[in-house]
Amino acid sequence: MTRTGLLRQELTADGRYDETRGGRTHAHQGRFWIDGDRVDDLDDLGFRRTGGTKGDELHHAGHVMKRG
Repeated sequence: MTRTGLLRQELTADGRYDETRGGRTHAHQGRFWIDGDRVDDLDDLGFRRTGGTKGDELHHAGHVMKRG
């Protein structure tokens, strides 16, 4: 989740994610892949994003998230 709580992503063991944005649940859903410290995702509508981990933070699509 971001520091402000605006964005929250739940990453599941089956390679799916469910994103809450601005209080709107299921705002984005899709698949994700992890390769080392790189994280890629493809939402169910076809939009692709890339990010990566730095320490205990996930830098993804212009957001910085920590475990919530």
